Amino acid sequence: MTFFRQNIAPFLIVLVFIVALVAVSARIFLPGDMAQPAPVEEGVSWAPTMVIDG
Repeated sequence: MTFFRQNIAPFLIVLVFIVALVAVSARIFLPGDMAQPAPVEEGVSWAPTMVIDG
């Protein structure tokens, strides 16, 4: 158990950090239009609606 706690666990933590850092840094290399947030349409309502088939 000490081998896991002293060797494997720190390696996994550093590996997850590096993967997250690479994923966030990859936005630099995206085309300009893809690096922006997604557009939000003003007329769209996200509230659920009831459909009655009459």
